[in-house]
Amino acid sequence: MDKVVTIEGAAAPLLIPNVDTDKIIRIERLMQNTRQALGQYALEVLRYDTDGRENPEFVLNREPYRGAPILLSGSNFGCGSSREGAVWALLGAGIRCVIAESFGEIFYNNCFQNGMLPIRLEAAQIASLSQASIPMKVDLTNQTITAGALKYGFEIESIRRDALMEGVDEITRTLRYRERIADWQNDDRLQRPWLWEPVALRRT
Repeated sequence: MDKVVTIEGAAAPLLIPNVDTDKIIRIERLMQNTRQALGQYALEVLRYDTDGRENPEFVLNREPYRGAPILLSGSNFGCGSSREGAVWALLGAGIRCVIAESFGEIFYNNCFQNGMLPIRLEAAQIASLSQASIPMKVDLTNQTITAGALKYGFEIESIRRDALMEGVDEITRTLRYRERIADWQNDDRLQRPWLWEPVALRRT
């Protein structure tokens, strides 16, 4: 997982509520493509018309937002079905940070498992950022967002902040304690040996 320390660049304003995971990536794309190929289909129901041509009105199809690493949005971003592929698709499209009023809970958790930074801000702050000068800088070390004269702080759990900055997921963090886990298992095996017997033996 790539480390996240600072993210700098254009912030594309997609200031609409309830951008669900089906809008982010259609389910059939997940069935037909590898994770690495999903970026081209991110937000395709908004990016393309029915003939497959780019919608010139869509923000990510316009300069200076094409390839923007930051996305500004409204409330309840990533709601809907619990597909981790929604985060994969956004990452594949170059987006490393989504700033929204609120998030679908599962999408929010999936972001941290895949190296994407989700930030909650008030609607008025997001509206101000959408009008600010480019580039915008998101600094995870200091937990600040800077754009021109604007500067906002944001909250994030310290354990998730550290994991993003180190580029590790929950499995990697757990494996750091493998020796302590093994010690506990050995102690528990001595104290409660019946729990460690093979299932077949316990049934006899």
